[in-house]
Amino acid sequence: MQATSSNPLEAISATSIGAAADADASANHAYASAAQARMVELFATLAPGQGHTHTSHDCVRLLRADRSMPRMPVLYEPCIVIVCQGRKVGYIGEQVFQYDAQQYLVMSVPLPFECETHASADQPFLGLSLRLDMSLIAELLMALNDTHGASHDEARGFYSTPLDPTLSDAVQRLLEALASPLDARILAPAIVREICYRVLTGEQGDAIRAALTHQHHFGRIAKALRRIHADYHGELDVDTLAREAGMSLAVFHAQFKQVTSTSPMQYVKTTRLHHARLLMVQDGLNAGAAAARVGYESASQFSREFKRLFGLSPVDEVKRMRTVFDAPPPPRVAVRPARYVTAG
Repeated sequence: MQATSSNPLEAISATSIGAAADADASANHAYASAAQARMVELFATLAPGQGHTHTSHDCVRLLRADRSMPRMPVLYEPCIVIVCQGRKVGYIGEQVFQYDAQQYLVMSVPLPFECETHASADQPFLGLSLRLDMSLIAELLMALNDTHGASHDEARGFYSTPLDPTLSDAVQRLLEALASPLDARILAPAIVREICYRVLTGEQGDAIRAALTHQHHFGRIAKALRRIHADYHGELDVDTLAREAGMSLAVFHAQFKQVTSTSPMQYVKTTRLHHARLLMVQDGLNAGAAAARVGYESASQFSREFKRLFGLSPVDEVKRMRTVFDAPPPPRVAVRPARYVTAG
């Protein structure tokens, strides 16, 4: 039997509090539904085509998938991923996580993992990727220094968090601004800054903070990851990476695997293969040229390791990627700056 209060005033107060909580939850749900509907409407204008769409703001890209995509290897750059519709499931080591509508994912370090997308023509996956501008993050952290200290706990590489109404409003305003060339030029940079501020002061802020500082093991490994991505096509060895991170070889190996779920040299190899795939899909290089560009001396070794990671030969994987994203073969172009992201 449920206990009841003998005090009528207490009973009335408890009922009022419960009703107010229900009303707040209902209002938040209605707000989230309205915000999502408006974001989906804006995507129809900003990103009507399948695949990645670059916006007028260099840090912001939009992703649309009109059909589900199977589990495949991906590599994200350090970024904030905000899902407006649909769902993705990620796998890294033994960890499985999902990020879906009205959630955001912070990738504080570049990590290779596997991802599957759930979408349909009626309910396409719609997402926004905001690349972390580390100079902007450092500037914000300096401003926050007096009011928000770093956590004493080791940060995680990434996990998803629900959008709160304040952050959801900022995302909607960013999409609104991107729909107008003048607003995109004048307003979008300030809104991007606001979104970074909201994330830094939210639940996932410590992951970004730790990636930029060296007080924790996570920050030291993040420094090594940045080093790898700056020179993935060059000569890299574990001794040098450990020394630059200020760790013994044994500690470096252990902490690197804790953050990335792989060994340092396997991470280097995976990074090279992801970049090679990007060069072939987006820049039109053949397998031999892409292999040489990312630091392979043996084309046959490149082909073996590429097939081991992606499950297909370089030629077949390029065909599959272009089919998935409805992309025609690109024209030959000049070399572009190095990037992190492959398909997501």
